[in-house]
Amino acid sequence: MKEEAGRITDYRQLEERLKNNGYRLMIGVDEAGRGPLAGPVVAAAVLLPEGYDMEGLDDSKKLTPLKRDLAFERIVSSAAQYAVGIIDNEIIDHINILRASLRAMTEAVRKLAGQADIVLVDGNQAIPGVNLPQMAIVGGDAVCPSISAASIIAKVTRDRIMDHYASLYPLFAFDRHKGYPTADHLEELRRFGPTPIHRKSFRPVQELIGQMDLKLA
Repeated sequence: MKEEAGRITDYRQLEERLKNNGYRLMIGVDEAGRGPLAGPVVAAAVLLPEGYDMEGLDDSKKLTPLKRDLAFERIVSSAAQYAVGIIDNEIIDHINILRASLRAMTEAVRKLAGQADIVLVDGNQAIPGVNLPQMAIVGGDAVCPSISAASIIAKVTRDRIMDHYASLYPLFAFDRHKGYPTADHLEELRRFGPTPIHRKSFRPVQELIGQMDLKLA
């Protein structure tokens, strides 16, 4: 495909520029789970081996669940090194979702930091507490294979956590909506109230708790 070839050419140019500046080992970082009303935010850091076959790597949101799972298995079964950071809903409520996302990224990167020269992060913010050069790349999950791989690891890891929560809280279809504010999820919230894994600082959950308090008053 012409679009994919253009994307890889862009990456090759970036990779060549970084290598010319002495950066050979690159960690890609991305997160999943900023928007849901329940569950954790998960970040992943990935260091791909040189010459990794990039087929199937793309922004995780653009892949079907099946293709995402296949890509996940390819990444973890290859020589790739990866790590995850997981921040639960209670910490999200305490420090806010942006700080929680950055904390998850910091945790993931620190587990691999001794093995890389530079960190490539999706978005426009550097990761705090990381003693390595960083490059923030808007749309990096569609440009850099290591960031694409990180987005896949983060997304699949989080989805599997939510699948587990579906068995713990069977009144909620966490295996389907993954905690995102779909119509079905909002209806479940109205009928059954929030679970211990819901983010109480997020407006729909916050408003529901307020309504419940009014009824009890």
